[in-house]
Amino acid sequence: MKRTLYWKFLLAYLIFAFFGFFVVANFVSGMTLDHLKKEKAESLYQEAVMIAGTYASELYDNRISLETAKNQLDALDIYLSSTIWIMNPSGRIVVDSKNPIDVDNQVVVEAFDPTVTGSTYYTVGTFFGMFNENMLSVFAPITSDYKVKGYVVILTPMSAIEQDSNSLLNISYLLLVILFLLSLIILIFFTEMVYLPLRKITRATEQYAGGNLNYQLSVDSEDEIGYLAASLSYMAEALAQGGENQKKLVANISHDFRSPLTSISGYVQAMLDGTIPPELHEKYLQIVLNETERLTKLTNNLLTLNNLNTEGMVLEKSTFDLNRVIKDTVATFEGICRERQLVIDLVLTGDSMLVTADLSKIQQVLYNLLDNAIKFSHHDSHIKIETTQKHNKVFISVKDNGIGIPKESLKFIWDRFYKTDLSRGKDKKGTGLGLSITKEIIRAHNENINVISTEGAGSEFIFSLPCVDMDED
Repeated sequence: MKRTLYWKFLLAYLIFAFFGFFVVANFVSGMTLDHLKKEKAESLYQEAVMIAGTYASELYDNRISLETAKNQLDALDIYLSSTIWIMNPSGRIVVDSKNPIDVDNQVVVEAFDPTVTGSTYYTVGTFFGMFNENMLSVFAPITSDYKVKGYVVILTPMSAIEQDSNSLLNISYLLLVILFLLSLIILIFFTEMVYLPLRKITRATEQYAGGNLNYQLSVDSEDEIGYLAASLSYMAEALAQGGENQKKLVANISHDFRSPLTSISGYVQAMLDGTIPPELHEKYLQIVLNETERLTKLTNNLLTLNNLNTEGMVLEKSTFDLNRVIKDTVATFEGICRERQLVIDLVLTGDSMLVTADLSKIQQVLYNLLDNAIKFSHHDSHIKIETTQKHNKVFISVKDNGIGIPKESLKFIWDRFYKTDLSRGKDKKGTGLGLSITKEIIRAHNENINVISTEGAGSEFIFSLPCVDMDED
């Protein structure tokens, strides 16, 4: 897998930097120069209008001498760092702030056209060929008696404006460099907070995909990246636990199948080779029959559990009398209860108790719970089945006075194939699936089942079902 995310982000950063400098160099520079040019032109034009209305007008009206006007323009030249001319409409320069007055050798601007500025008040160029470099020039007419007597022209080199523009651009470049250095923090932050954790997560997924579910993924973050890493670690732990459960499942199935198969094989072989005499065949055939029944029960429970997982527990709900179902279930254990001298006490609410549930599956729940109660009860003891109605629920209790369940085993009894040491010694015919199936059935009904047990004193299983209000009819 190509790891290109970081390089794409870095490339985008470099492209952004390149275009940033490109824009500053090609667009911002032109905009800055244009702005400074207009600003300088406006300032010079205001000065030209002021000169035209004062010194130049006074000169043309003979109120001041040519020398006085020249001195004033020289002072303004130094202040404005610009050349100031007073010109006649014909193009003859009357006063030049850069050169002394020479009446005999006056300079004439050939092809002078005051309309060259068009709709603006400034122009850029060599000013009709008078300069070797581009000059920014502004015009202001000198009027008297509503007639144009001449013009005030102020000229400043474009190189000076360009120098000011470059100074501002240097500041822009400096700010741009600082901006990109600061934005480098974003790249570092992305690397530390996003890219490196993603690399860890990617490496972990590769390990998990390769079967190494014990690979440790550590991302110290409380954001979505951290949540993703934690979820991935939890998934890996769940898969690892699932793998362990699968191994246990195979081991338990192998154990539970091997034991009866070994017994069947041993007894049949013994009968065939004469180790067991013919007069004892009936006894040992009964044992073989019991072992085959055990295998049948184990196989049926496995199929039931598999159907519960694959079909999502499809329920066929109906309304039936729970009391009748309890009595019928108890009747199926009459023989074994007589044999073991057990008494089943029924404490049922009312003559009938209508519930809405899957009849066959509730029968299976009652059968499993009562079967367990009988298995783990002492001879000549009592088992109590009681129903209690509270509001729209009926609670069914199956209580025995048997060996009980060790405290440390209570949280495992719902696991598939789980057997306590006491149960293995008490009953070797159990499959360890009855309680798992029972819980799945009750959960499918959106109800609960709980157990209260004390080792050596007995156990009580309580589950609930929705009952039908008798007054609804």
